[in-house]
Amino acid sequence: MTYCVGLLLNEGMVCLSDTRTNAGLDNISTYRKMFTFEVPGDRVIVIMTAGSLSVTQTALARLGEAMDDPDATPDTSILMAPTLLKVAEIIGNTLAAVRRDIHEKLSAMNQSATASMIVAGQRKGGTMRMFLIYPEGNFIEATEDTPFLQIGEHKYGKPILDRVVRPETSLADAQKACLLSMDSTLRSNLSVGMPLDLAVIGHNALRVTMRRRIEAGDPQFRAMSEAWSNALRDGFTRIEI
Repeated sequence: MTYCVGLLLNEGMVCLSDTRTNAGLDNISTYRKMFTFEVPGDRVIVIMTAGSLSVTQTALARLGEAMDDPDATPDTSILMAPTLLKVAEIIGNTLAAVRRDIHEKLSAMNQSATASMIVAGQRKGGTMRMFLIYPEGNFIEATEDTPFLQIGEHKYGKPILDRVVRPETSLADAQKACLLSMDSTLRSNLSVGMPLDLAVIGHNALRVTMRRRIEAGDPQFRAMSEAWSNALRDGFTRIEI
């Protein structure tokens, strides 16, 4: 399992993912689940993945082949697509096709594989957009009413996002909200684990303006986690019934 979260704000976008993949209690591995694609001055795209590693890796490989194809067109390459909506459509179609192919191979063994993705980005002249792509290839979009999207083990980290994230939230506070959302998930589910990948895209920057790998034992992350725990305990003791 995994946990990925993306915030779409007036000032920009914040994306955070863990890196744990496990196939049993004694088979735990680390794989990157955040991938960035940039054409300087034209577009920036971030893809975060959750679910079957075979599905997500194959889908990303096919997307990469389409980008490198000398005969690529705006209908096949996310680096040539005219809009972020078209980018989401290309990724959704690719994910659905890979899922069908792998499902056919696994169905004989009564097994199945599924995956989902968050796609965030901006193209020159367009607005920032963020989509959650389902295994079937359809998708939903982040809005002002719901300016964040989650995939994977999302239930533990959702409450703080519901309470504090608004479109006008600053990028600094958004990073804090994402990290505390991840901290809650790490504490409650062993299938989500360090290290973490954090990316920030400023409004109209058309590039990743800040990226950070947070390793286990990171002093800044540990201090933030302890401060949040202390704040929760203090708030709990002050509430009267």
